Amino acid sequence: MEISTGTCERIRLDDLNKDGSEEIHLRALELESAEFGDGHSYEFRSKSALEILRETVRILRYNASGFMLTAVVLICPVSAIFLSNLLVDQSSVKKVTARLMLVAKSSGLPMKPFIKQSCHQFSEMVVSSAMCFPFFITFSLLSKAAVVYSVDSTYSKKQVVFSKLYVMLRKIWKRLVLTYVWVCMVIVGCITTSSIILVAVCSTVSVIGFSPDLIVFVAVMLGLVFSVVLANAIIICNTAIVISVLEDISGPQALLRAGILIKGQTQVGLLIFLGSTIGMTFVEGLFEHRVKTLSYGDGSSRIWEGPLLVMMYSFVVLIDLMMSAVYSFSCISYSMEASDGECESILETMAVSPEAIAIE
Repeated sequence: MEISTGTCERIRLDDLNKDGSEEIHLRALELESAEFGDGHSYEFRSKSALEILRETVRILRYNASGFMLTAVVLICPVSAIFLSNLLVDQSSVKKVTARLMLVAKSSGLPMKPFIKQSCHQFSEMVVSSAMCFPFFITFSLLSKAAVVYSVDSTYSKKQVVFSKLYVMLRKIWKRLVLTYVWVCMVIVGCITTSSIILVAVCSTVSVIGFSPDLIVFVAVMLGLVFSVVLANAIIICNTAIVISVLEDISGPQALLRAGILIKGQTQVGLLIFLGSTIGMTFVEGLFEHRVKTLSYGDGSSRIWEGPLLVMMYSFVVLIDLMMSAVYSFSCISYSMEASDGECESILETMAVSPEAIAIE
């Protein structure tokens, strides 16, 4: 398939043949076309969440070994530590919970069971995230980059070459870490700002003299609004990570570009985020009930249920990373198509550069 020079149908790793000819080959988004027997060409367009999920499954089937290796080596260790709260100091959780409950009580919220449970879960999440941060900035970040590279390789109908992945990581690691640090600051800033506004509004409503039930209702409504805001921020942050892998930008520039790219695609991103969050929460709940809390039997089933749930959680995380990558590719390609821009093969350029060859 050939197109004129000014048009970009896909982000691709190979824009030119090895012999230097000027024939441009497009990536086949419909991975089961041609040799997979589908026979029809795929025209790139904006995708729905269901279409992104289907394409993610096709990509996983096409390059299953690479993705599974990424899940086992990079995602499973972090999942095991995060689910088991292995590094969480429960005394720190209790201290943070007590302070949160004090703040909630001073703002007029009644100390109902679900308020206490929410404070405890939030405290556990904060302490766990802080203790697991070294693993997030290494293993998790490596897994994100590996998934983006694998998705890109799959669009090019290539097998994942880990030597090229290593070369790519060496070149982009600094900007990837910088972007991740900015991502963390954005998320922490959103949560902190939302918490301050929530406490201020509840305190104001309490001072006016409204009933505790109304204060709880106001807090719940604000919580829902802040959840949507936080979800949008996370979508932008996930896209910024992908952009920092594909393009030579990082930090606030990557975040700004991500915010521009997802315009018109926010609803799709929210649906993807919602589905992934439901899946992860479900597995976390199973792990809490079946492994951490001994609610039945003699506990011997933990021996096989624990690893099984860790693998399930890792698989959900892998699918989430793949869908985020496909979503980001969709936004980037759609933007390039709309502006009639030229696609550049950043990953392939790094892989075949003289320095990369020297390293290999």
